[in-house]
Amino acid sequence: MTDAPRIQYVKTSDGVNIAFATAGAGPPLVWVSGHVSSHVQLEWEQPVIRNGFAGVLSGGMRLVRFDARGSGLSDRHVLDLSVKALVRDCEAVVDQLQLDRFALLAVETGAITAIAYAALHPERVSRLVLMNPVARGTDVLQTPRGAAFWAMADDWEMLTENVAGIVFGFGYEESKRYAAYIRACIDQETFKRFMSEPVDVTGQARQIKAPTLVIRHTGLKWLSMESTRELVAEIPDARLVAIEGTYTDHADQVGRAWSEFLGGSPAALGLAPRDVHTILFTDVVGHTEMMQRLGDERGREVLREHERITREVLKAHGGTEVKTMGDGFMASFGSVTRAVECAVALQRAFAEHEGEPLSVRVGLNAGEPIEEDGDLFGATVILASRIAAKAEGGEILVADTVRGLCSGKGFLFSDRGEFVAKGFEDPVRLYEVRWRP
Repeated sequence: MTDAPRIQYVKTSDGVNIAFATAGAGPPLVWVSGHVSSHVQLEWEQPVIRNGFAGVLSGGMRLVRFDARGSGLSDRHVLDLSVKALVRDCEAVVDQLQLDRFALLAVETGAITAIAYAALHPERVSRLVLMNPVARGTDVLQTPRGAAFWAMADDWEMLTENVAGIVFGFGYEESKRYAAYIRACIDQETFKRFMSEPVDVTGQARQIKAPTLVIRHTGLKWLSMESTRELVAEIPDARLVAIEGTYTDHADQVGRAWSEFLGGSPAALGLAPRDVHTILFTDVVGHTEMMQRLGDERGREVLREHERITREVLKAHGGTEVKTMGDGFMASFGSVTRAVECAVALQRAFAEHEGEPLSVRVGLNAGEPIEEDGDLFGATVILASRIAAKAEGGEILVADTVRGLCSGKGFLFSDRGEFVAKGFEDPVRLYEVRWRP
């Protein structure tokens, strides 16, 4: 699912309008984002966030999202940003949806709300997942990186660009887009007031009854590991899973950790690496015209050179040749990053090839195809072929799924808009991989 669900509103007990949305069906999971990354409409355009939501939906769960007061599409200019006020936001949404019992997942400062709510309503929270949780406002300010962020608070653009740079890497278009997204989630004044609140929910953490999983990315320099360990020690039934790197690293490990904890197997939630393939198609542009111009013998020599180059590059990048169609290849990869790296290496090899020019189009898609007798079938494969057909010679086109899974990996993408592939009802957004110097 790539489109934002329908947005609704509910009024809290103190009169604040809270925006919320639901997607999917099954056991409910209430997802509480931090203030700087909460926008129930725009968040679906952010690959890192959307991929997390996709894991929930593919696992047969009902996703519930809301913007806390002061953020996203909820009332912005609200004076009361206390813990009790934030709990009221969650209460209003849960009561409106009549959720008797549900799992609760919180990210960063969203943990403040989740911890306080779970302590106050133990009968409703079945399981609690905290990702890189902030339980005290001072936890952020105690690190050199956090203090540096706070020092930038008067320069809102600089602050947001630095936060985005840490997530996706500095200098990338993805970072610039995420910085703009942060500014859409919360304004500078509200951010400063929220960070100035004397927040500490470690006392409530001791009252949590639900089994709790704490996931912590070790590469986050703005939050100390010591504060995370202290929080885990306070929660009676909690365990810690440490993931190397930052948000864009080892997403499969994160997904497996919380999906298994919430009661689903990785395979049931679409997270089993052995089932996920990145499909790559190549096609020589103008093959028929070339054969007519060069003749069968010389034309076949050129195609053999194309086959040699393709097979060498596939082998170097861990790709599996599924089949060749004379003027093109279909290959499969277990890693989306290796697949895109292979596509770039292919185009560079073709560009450097001497003799008769080789103009090749490349298309990629990621998903769970049907595997039978060494071949792959299904919508994932068909869409990859349709995407390749949209490319020009020397181009690499990928589905938005591939681009999302490659966030923060150093690739440059250019938005090519949406198209409806033959045989498909929903439009697919395409991106070109920029590989030329």
